[in-house]
Amino acid sequence: MNVSSANVTVVIAYRDSFTKAVTKNVIVVVLSISINYINAGLIHTFRKHQIFYTNPRYILFIHLVVNDMIQVMLTVMLFIISYILYKINVSVCCIFILIALFATENTPLNLACMAVECYIAICLPLRHVQLCTVKRTLMLIGLIWVTSMLSVLPDLFITLATEPLDFFHSRVFCLRETAFRNPQIIKKRDITYIVYLVIVWFVIFYTYFRILFTAKTASKDAKKARNTIILHGFQLLLCMATYVEPPVKQALQQAFPKNYPDTLFACHIIVQVLPRSISPIIYGIRDKTFRKYLKRYVFCSMSPQKQSVQ
Repeated sequence: MNVSSANVTVVIAYRDSFTKAVTKNVIVVVLSISINYINAGLIHTFRKHQIFYTNPRYILFIHLVVNDMIQVMLTVMLFIISYILYKINVSVCCIFILIALFATENTPLNLACMAVECYIAICLPLRHVQLCTVKRTLMLIGLIWVTSMLSVLPDLFITLATEPLDFFHSRVFCLRETAFRNPQIIKKRDITYIVYLVIVWFVIFYTYFRILFTAKTASKDAKKARNTIILHGFQLLLCMATYVEPPVKQALQQAFPKNYPDTLFACHIIVQVLPRSISPIIYGIRDKTFRKYLKRYVFCSMSPQKQSVQ
Protein backbone atom coordinates (compact mmCIF):
# COMPACT_ATOMS: atom_id res chain seq x y z
CA MET A 1 0.00 0.00 0.00
CA ASN A 2 1.46 3.39 -0.99
CA VAL A 3 1.46 6.49 1.22
CA SER A 4 -1.55 8.19 -0.34
CA SER A 5 -3.78 5.13 -0.11
CA ALA A 6 -2.65 4.57 3.46
CA ASN A 7 -3.57 8.14 4.35
CA VAL A 8 -7.04 7.82 2.84
CA THR A 9 -7.57 4.52 4.66
CA VAL A 10 -6.71 6.19 7.97
CA VAL A 11 -9.11 9.09 7.25
CA ILE A 12 -11.92 6.63 6.49
CA ALA A 13 -11.27 4.63 9.63
CA TYR A 14 -11.11 7.64 11.96
CA ARG A 15 -13.54 10.20 10.62
CA ASP A 16 -14.53 13.11 12.87
CA SER A 17 -17.70 13.18 14.89
CA PHE A 18 -20.45 15.52 13.71
CA THR A 19 -19.66 18.12 16.39
CA LYS A 20 -15.94 18.11 15.68
CA ALA A 21 -16.53 18.28 11.92
CA VAL A 22 -18.86 21.28 12.29
CA THR A 23 -16.38 23.02 14.62
CA LYS A 24 -13.46 22.57 12.22
CA ASN A 25 -15.46 23.77 9.23
CA VAL A 26 -16.74 26.83 11.09
CA ILE A 27 -13.18 27.75 12.13
CA VAL A 28 -11.86 27.36 8.58
CA VAL A 29 -14.74 29.26 6.98
CA VAL A 30 -14.59 32.16 9.48
CA LEU A 31 -10.82 32.51 9.05
CA SER A 32 -11.03 32.35 5.27
CA ILE A 33 -13.87 34.88 5.05
CA SER A 34 -12.00 37.26 7.37
CA ILE A 35 -8.77 37.01 5.37
CA ASN A 36 -10.48 37.35 1.99
CA TYR A 37 -12.61 40.27 3.21
CA ILE A 38 -9.48 42.16 4.23
CA ASN A 39 -7.72 41.20 1.00
CA ALA A 40 -10.73 42.37 -1.01
CA GLY A 41 -10.41 45.74 0.75
CA LEU A 42 -6.74 45.86 -0.22
CA ILE A 43 -7.54 45.11 -3.87
CA HIS A 44 -10.32 47.73 -3.90
CA THR A 45 -7.95 50.32 -2.42
CA PHE A 46 -5.30 49.44 -5.01
CA ARG A 47 -7.74 49.78 -7.93
CA LYS A 48 -9.14 53.13 -6.83
CA HIS A 49 -5.84 55.02 -6.60
CA GLN A 50 -3.42 55.50 -9.47
CA ILE A 51 -0.50 55.98 -7.10
CA PHE A 52 -0.52 52.22 -6.51
CA TYR A 53 -0.85 50.70 -9.96
CA THR A 54 1.98 52.82 -11.30
CA ASN A 55 4.30 51.60 -8.52
CA PRO A 56 6.06 48.22 -9.08
CA ARG A 57 6.18 47.52 -5.33
CA TYR A 58 2.41 47.69 -4.95
CA ILE A 59 1.81 45.77 -8.18
CA LEU A 60 3.86 42.87 -6.81
CA PHE A 61 2.02 43.16 -3.50
CA ILE A 62 -1.44 43.06 -5.05
CA HIS A 63 -0.40 40.08 -7.18
CA LEU A 64 0.53 38.34 -3.93
CA VAL A 65 -2.86 39.26 -2.43
CA VAL A 66 -4.75 37.90 -5.47
CA ASN A 67 -2.80 34.65 -5.21
CA ASP A 68 -3.63 34.47 -1.51
CA MET A 69 -7.34 34.91 -2.21
CA ILE A 70 -7.36 32.20 -4.90
CA GLN A 71 -5.39 29.81 -2.72
CA VAL A 72 -7.52 30.36 0.39
CA MET A 73 -10.78 30.05 -1.55
CA LEU A 74 -9.79 26.80 -3.27
CA THR A 75 -8.27 25.09 -0.24
CA VAL A 76 -11.30 25.98 1.90
CA MET A 77 -13.61 24.64 -0.82
CA LEU A 78 -11.66 21.37 -0.87
CA PHE A 79 -11.69 21.22 2.93
CA ILE A 80 -15.49 21.61 3.06
CA ILE A 81 -15.99 19.18 0.16
CA SER A 82 -13.94 16.58 2.02
CA TYR A 83 -16.57 16.63 4.78
CA ILE A 84 -19.76 17.08 2.74
CA LEU A 85 -19.13 15.01 -0.39
CA TYR A 86 -16.00 13.27 0.89
CA LYS A 87 -15.01 12.01 -2.58
CA ILE A 88 -15.26 13.89 -5.88
CA ASN A 89 -14.55 13.16 -9.54
CA VAL A 90 -10.82 12.88 -10.29
CA SER A 91 -10.99 15.32 -13.21
CA VAL A 92 -12.60 18.00 -11.04
CA CYS A 93 -10.12 17.31 -8.26
CA CYS A 94 -7.20 17.70 -10.70
CA ILE A 95 -8.45 21.12 -11.80
CA PHE A 96 -8.85 22.33 -8.20
CA ILE A 97 -5.44 21.00 -7.18
CA LEU A 98 -3.66 22.50 -10.21
CA ILE A 99 -5.04 26.00 -9.64
CA ALA A 100 -4.29 25.80 -5.91
CA LEU A 101 -0.74 24.67 -6.68
CA PHE A 102 -0.19 27.56 -9.12
CA ALA A 103 -1.24 30.06 -6.43
CA THR A 104 0.76 28.28 -3.72
CA GLU A 105 4.01 28.07 -5.69
CA ASN A 106 3.66 31.65 -6.94
CA THR A 107 3.83 32.97 -3.37
CA PRO A 108 7.51 32.28 -2.48
CA LEU A 109 8.63 33.48 -5.92
CA ASN A 110 6.61 36.67 -5.48
CA LEU A 111 8.10 37.24 -2.01
CA ALA A 112 11.60 36.83 -3.44
CA CYS A 113 10.83 39.41 -6.14
CA MET A 114 9.49 41.84 -3.53
CA ALA A 115 12.67 41.40 -1.49
CA VAL A 116 14.77 42.20 -4.57
CA GLU A 117 12.68 45.33 -5.20
CA CYS A 118 13.32 46.47 -1.61
CA TYR A 119 17.03 45.82 -2.08
CA ILE A 120 17.17 47.90 -5.28
CA ALA A 121 15.18 50.74 -3.69
CA ILE A 122 17.55 50.99 -0.71
CA CYS A 123 20.94 49.88 -2.05
CA LEU A 124 20.63 51.14 -5.65
CA PRO A 125 18.29 54.11 -5.32
CA LEU A 126 19.62 55.95 -8.38
CA ARG A 127 18.87 52.95 -10.62
CA HIS A 128 15.52 52.03 -9.05
CA VAL A 129 13.44 54.02 -11.53
CA GLN A 130 15.28 52.44 -14.47
CA LEU A 131 15.27 48.85 -13.18
CA CYS A 132 11.84 48.69 -11.54
CA THR A 133 9.38 49.82 -14.18
CA VAL A 134 5.74 48.81 -14.48
CA LYS A 135 6.42 46.98 -17.75
CA ARG A 136 9.27 44.96 -16.25
CA THR A 137 7.16 44.21 -13.18
CA LEU A 138 4.34 42.80 -15.32
CA MET A 139 6.90 40.73 -17.26
CA LEU A 140 8.27 39.47 -13.94
CA ILE A 141 4.77 38.42 -12.83
CA GLY A 142 4.39 36.59 -16.15
CA LEU A 143 7.72 34.84 -15.49
CA ILE A 144 6.50 33.81 -12.03
CA TRP A 145 3.44 32.17 -13.57
CA VAL A 146 5.50 30.45 -16.28
CA THR A 147 7.89 29.08 -13.64
CA SER A 148 5.00 27.74 -11.56
CA MET A 149 3.41 26.16 -14.64
CA LEU A 150 6.69 24.47 -15.58
CA SER A 151 6.78 23.07 -12.05
CA VAL A 152 3.13 21.95 -11.79
CA LEU A 153 1.92 21.01 -15.29
CA PRO A 154 4.28 18.00 -15.62
CA ASP A 155 2.21 16.40 -12.85
CA LEU A 156 -0.82 16.54 -15.11
CA PHE A 157 1.07 15.33 -18.20
CA ILE A 158 2.60 12.37 -16.33
CA THR A 159 -0.82 11.46 -14.94
CA LEU A 160 -2.47 11.65 -18.36
CA ALA A 161 0.27 9.44 -19.82
CA THR A 162 0.33 6.79 -17.09
CA GLU A 163 -3.19 6.49 -15.69
CA PRO A 164 -6.00 4.56 -17.42
CA LEU A 165 -8.99 6.50 -18.69
CA ASP A 166 -11.25 4.94 -16.04
CA PHE A 167 -9.19 6.66 -13.34
CA PHE A 168 -10.37 10.11 -14.47
CA HIS A 169 -14.02 9.01 -14.17
CA SER A 170 -13.55 7.60 -10.66
CA ARG A 171 -14.01 9.43 -7.37
CA VAL A 172 -11.27 10.11 -4.82
CA PHE A 173 -10.64 11.90 -1.55
CA CYS A 174 -9.19 15.03 -3.14
CA LEU A 175 -5.53 15.47 -2.23
CA ARG A 176 -2.50 16.10 -4.41
CA GLU A 177 -1.29 12.59 -3.61
CA THR A 178 -4.54 10.96 -4.74
CA ALA A 179 -5.03 13.05 -7.90
CA PHE A 180 -1.39 12.79 -9.02
CA ARG A 181 -0.30 9.48 -7.54
CA ASN A 182 2.55 8.40 -9.84
CA PRO A 183 5.78 7.83 -7.81
CA GLN A 184 7.77 9.88 -10.34
CA ILE A 185 5.61 12.90 -9.51
CA ILE A 186 6.53 12.56 -5.82
CA LYS A 187 10.24 12.50 -6.69
CA LYS A 188 9.88 15.49 -9.02
CA ARG A 189 7.95 17.40 -6.35
CA ASP A 190 10.68 16.80 -3.74
CA ILE A 191 13.44 17.95 -6.11
CA THR A 192 11.45 21.03 -7.14
CA TYR A 193 10.80 21.98 -3.53
CA ILE A 194 14.51 21.70 -2.66
CA VAL A 195 15.43 23.94 -5.59
CA TYR A 196 12.75 26.46 -4.54
CA LEU A 197 14.02 26.44 -0.96
CA VAL A 198 17.63 27.05 -1.94
CA ILE A 199 16.97 29.81 -4.51
CA VAL A 200 14.32 31.74 -2.59
CA TRP A 201 16.10 31.62 0.77
CA PHE A 202 19.35 32.70 -0.89
CA VAL A 203 17.53 35.75 -2.29
CA ILE A 204 15.93 36.55 1.09
CA PHE A 205 19.20 36.27 3.03
CA TYR A 206 21.23 38.15 0.43
CA THR A 207 18.82 41.09 0.23
CA TYR A 208 18.36 41.19 4.01
CA PHE A 209 22.08 41.41 4.81
CA ARG A 210 22.76 43.93 2.06
CA ILE A 211 19.95 46.12 3.40
CA LEU A 212 21.16 45.49 6.97
CA PHE A 213 24.62 46.87 6.18
CA THR A 214 23.07 49.84 4.38
CA ALA A 215 20.65 50.50 7.25
CA LYS A 216 23.48 50.98 9.79
CA THR A 217 24.41 54.34 8.31
CA ALA A 218 21.41 55.16 6.15
CA SER A 219 17.96 56.60 6.52
CA LYS A 220 14.88 55.44 8.36
CA ASP A 221 13.58 54.01 5.08
CA ALA A 222 16.45 51.53 4.97
CA LYS A 223 15.70 50.32 8.48
CA LYS A 224 12.02 49.96 7.61
CA ALA A 225 12.97 47.98 4.49
CA ARG A 226 15.12 45.71 6.65
CA ASN A 227 12.16 45.03 8.94
CA THR A 228 9.98 44.39 5.89
CA ILE A 229 12.47 41.76 4.67
CA ILE A 230 12.28 40.11 8.11
CA LEU A 231 8.50 39.91 7.81
CA HIS A 232 8.87 38.56 4.28
CA GLY A 233 11.21 35.94 5.69
CA PHE A 234 8.69 34.95 8.36
CA GLN A 235 5.90 34.82 5.79
CA LEU A 236 8.14 32.79 3.52
CA LEU A 237 8.96 30.43 6.38
CA LEU A 238 5.26 29.70 6.83
CA CYS A 239 4.74 29.33 3.08
CA MET A 240 7.71 27.01 2.82
CA ALA A 241 5.98 24.73 5.30
CA THR A 242 4.11 23.56 2.19
CA TYR A 243 7.36 22.02 0.98
CA VAL A 244 7.92 19.94 4.11
CA GLU A 245 4.23 19.18 4.67
CA PRO A 246 4.19 15.74 2.92
CA PRO A 247 6.95 14.09 5.03
CA VAL A 248 5.59 15.75 8.19
CA LYS A 249 2.10 14.40 7.48
CA GLN A 250 3.51 10.97 6.83
CA ALA A 251 5.49 10.98 10.08
CA LEU A 252 2.50 12.20 12.11
CA GLN A 253 0.19 9.68 10.44
CA GLN A 254 2.51 6.85 11.48
CA ALA A 255 2.92 8.22 15.00
CA PHE A 256 -0.75 9.15 15.64
CA PRO A 257 -2.96 7.21 13.18
CA LYS A 258 -6.14 7.76 15.20
CA ASN A 259 -5.58 11.54 15.19
CA TYR A 260 -4.72 11.84 11.51
CA PRO A 261 -7.84 13.93 10.66
CA ASP A 262 -6.78 16.39 13.38
CA THR A 263 -3.30 16.43 11.86
CA LEU A 264 -4.75 17.32 8.46
CA PHE A 265 -6.76 20.12 10.05
CA ALA A 266 -3.75 21.55 11.92
CA CYS A 267 -1.61 21.38 8.77
CA HIS A 268 -4.34 23.15 6.79
CA ILE A 269 -4.51 26.04 9.27
CA ILE A 270 -0.75 26.42 9.70
CA VAL A 271 0.33 25.84 6.10
CA GLN A 272 -2.57 27.11 4.00
CA VAL A 273 -4.42 29.76 6.05
CA LEU A 274 -2.06 31.55 8.46
CA PRO A 275 0.58 32.63 5.88
CA ARG A 276 -2.18 34.43 3.95
CA SER A 277 -2.99 36.60 6.96
CA ILE A 278 0.44 38.26 7.00
CA SER A 279 0.29 40.14 3.68
CA PRO A 280 -2.32 42.65 4.96
CA ILE A 281 -0.10 43.36 7.96
CA ILE A 282 3.02 44.07 5.90
CA TYR A 283 1.48 46.54 3.46
CA GLY A 284 -2.07 47.15 4.63
CA ILE A 285 -0.99 48.29 8.10
CA ARG A 286 2.78 48.97 8.10
CA ASP A 287 2.97 50.86 4.82
CA LYS A 288 2.10 54.49 5.52
CA THR A 289 0.80 55.29 2.02
CA PHE A 290 -1.36 52.19 1.72
CA ARG A 291 -2.64 52.59 5.29
CA LYS A 292 -3.80 56.14 4.57
CA TYR A 293 -5.91 55.12 1.56
CA LEU A 294 -7.10 51.91 3.20
CA LYS A 295 -8.43 53.90 6.19
CA ARG A 296 -10.30 56.16 3.78
CA TYR A 297 -11.88 53.09 2.15
CA VAL A 298 -12.83 51.50 5.48
CA PHE A 299 -14.36 54.68 6.90
CA CYS A 300 -16.26 55.36 3.67
CA SER A 301 -17.61 51.79 3.72
CA MET A 302 -18.77 52.19 7.31
CA SER A 303 -20.56 55.49 6.67
CA PRO A 304 -22.18 55.41 3.22
CA GLN A 305 -24.82 57.97 4.21
CA LYS A 306 -22.19 60.49 5.15
CA GLN A 307 -20.36 59.85 1.88
CA SER A 308 -23.58 60.43 -0.14
CA VAL A 309 -24.24 63.74 1.68
CA GLN A 310 -20.76 64.94 0.79
